[in-house]
Amino acid sequence: MSTPFPFTAVVGMDDLRLALLLNAVSPAVGGVLVRGEKGTAKSTAVRALSALMPEVATVPGCRFSCDPAAPDPRCPDGPHESAPGVSRPARMVELPVGASEDRLVGALDIERALSEGVKAFEPGLLADAHRGVLYVDEVNLLHDHLVDLLLDAAAMGASYVEREGVSVRHAARFLLVGTMNPEEGELRPQLLDRFGLTVEVAASREPELRVEVVRRRLAYDDDPAGFAARWAGEESALRERIAAARSLLPEVRLGDAALLQIAATCAAFEVDGMRADIVMARTATALAAWAGRTDVRAEDVRQAALLALPHRRRRNPFDAPGLDEEKLDDTLEEFAGEDGGDGDNDPDPDGPDGSGGGGGRPPESGPEGPDAPERDASGQDDTPERPEPRPEPEAGQPQRAGAGEQSAVQAAEPFRTKMLSVPGLGEGAAGRRSRARTEHGRTTGSRRPRGALTKLHLAATVQAAAPHQRARGRSGPGLVVRRDDLRQATREGREGNLVLFVVDASGSMAARQRMSAVKGAVLSLLLDAYQRRDKVGLVTFRGKDAAVALPPTSSVDAAAARLESLPTGGRTPLAAGLLKAHDVLRVERMRDPARRPLLVVVTDGRATGGPDPVALASRAARLLAAEKTASVVVDCESGPVRLGLAGTLATDLEGAAVTLDELRADSIAGLVRDVQGGQGAPGAAHGARGTNGPRRAA
Repeated sequence: MSTPFPFTAVVGMDDLRLALLLNAVSPAVGGVLVRGEKGTAKSTAVRALSALMPEVATVPGCRFSCDPAAPDPRCPDGPHESAPGVSRPARMVELPVGASEDRLVGALDIERALSEGVKAFEPGLLADAHRGVLYVDEVNLLHDHLVDLLLDAAAMGASYVEREGVSVRHAARFLLVGTMNPEEGELRPQLLDRFGLTVEVAASREPELRVEVVRRRLAYDDDPAGFAARWAGEESALRERIAAARSLLPEVRLGDAALLQIAATCAAFEVDGMRADIVMARTATALAAWAGRTDVRAEDVRQAALLALPHRRRRNPFDAPGLDEEKLDDTLEEFAGEDGGDGDNDPDPDGPDGSGGGGGRPPESGPEGPDAPERDASGQDDTPERPEPRPEPEAGQPQRAGAGEQSAVQAAEPFRTKMLSVPGLGEGAAGRRSRARTEHGRTTGSRRPRGALTKLHLAATVQAAAPHQRARGRSGPGLVVRRDDLRQATREGREGNLVLFVVDASGSMAARQRMSAVKGAVLSLLLDAYQRRDKVGLVTFRGKDAAVALPPTSSVDAAAARLESLPTGGRTPLAAGLLKAHDVLRVERMRDPARRPLLVVVTDGRATGGPDPVALASRAARLLAAEKTASVVVDCESGPVRLGLAGTLATDLEGAAVTLDELRADSIAGLVRDVQGGQGAPGAAHGARGTNGPRRAA
């Protein structure tokens, strides 16, 4: 087994280390989500934590790590007789992004359950992580249903596995740690809320600290064992402090004044639900125990707020997580009681949890944060160049203009859109947009299993086994089942798609109110894509050419940032935009052939520049149609006189055409669910062209 990097040797990262240590002291805090750019020691710090966890005593031979002092009465390996336990180090179990549901929660042998009446259960990763650490790298890339199962187990302290009436339950209490890079996509707010604490990490811009990071890493790589030995004293001291804090935790008193400050803080920041209040209370209690005190003070409440609230304040995926510390201090001061503390905001300046002037605050906390000008990589104030946070002008007002282009305008207020979906039946990644064969959803039929059986179709299995009962010598009430009788249930649910936006940014769209409305519509569709778990991409065309403003990604907020700073002006190379989209889709089909694309062209249909631009655009559209690309044209033309060019483009694409008004979910006009009309054959992604011109929302 390789020697882990020592936890105490991690340079900086005070907020991350504090959050991990608080969860080690009190797992009831609810775990920690670590957000940050790549290469910031997120995984290194998490893996180093497991070496600090106290050893656990287990019942000999129990696959579920029952405590011999209080064995689980419902343990699948029980009941356990009184016997001395055996000690082992706390485990650090990693959940791979591509893990299956059975690998996470465990697998039941359905064949033995049906034929022998035996609950043959193979434990999963949740059982392995019981009383240890469960680490999920790139948790934002994990399928939503797996994240739901994971967080349910973490909240309840138990895992339940049910298959066709056969149920197994076992204890699953662990310290949950997830890491993610926000550039690769966000977690849904419901899932974010289930993590107790969140910290954001970024590489230091101080040359001295960066030098020390490199020096320690090189020393560790040259001699891992020797490097760890040099830090053994610090590791031992920290391990003893964790054990002491755990012992002290039951004696910590959470007074009414501290509870009032917690409730007032959550109310002041308009946090949804009550989970934030509970997490703050547990975190403040753990902070007091970590500082060696038996009373919770105002500084504990403040630090708990900085760790527990930033990610709970997001209202949509485009909001930057963060906390207004001035507002926080005002709230704590207003509701300070007699036992609210002395106002010292540094509970332990000598420990590894030094607050560093606002521990728990994300590096990008929004425009109101006191350190906003320092968030640029160079350490300089570069606010005018950043697409986020959003500028203050009213919708339709200019942000800035470059040479040869008109100023970018801010998007109008987003709205709820009608659903666009790809026709036919796909087999892509689970999502919420188009019909697909999935592991979860309504049962539509059965088939012979390919590999391990995961979802039994009971009726089909009984029907397959029934004709052979006499030949198999059935004599009792039980059914004699063979493996060849088992049938896998086929299910239909929803998949996520690749939604590729092709946005006209030419001079014909440059009227401020029109471009503001167009950006608002695209922003609304991006919100819809976020909720439906799609990948998104952005192609823009203006002047003489088209460009990929954002390659296909799961980060919808990155697409919103690129859209926000999009300038307008110049000619309308519509053909170039469509051909660029064709190139992007061709590459994505090779990378992920199961993910079906949905092309959304946002334009008024005009084409200018070059010889015969209209004919070129028509040929490019027919090229996309020939490859069965599901398409929808959002017609941005406005005014009393309309040329209907967007409708002609939709005809060439063999797709649907909708106006900005028809895109709204609350509009009177309806929008066909499949963007190309009809239902198409299974597996189809393309429908027939309408006979009376382009299809519009009907």
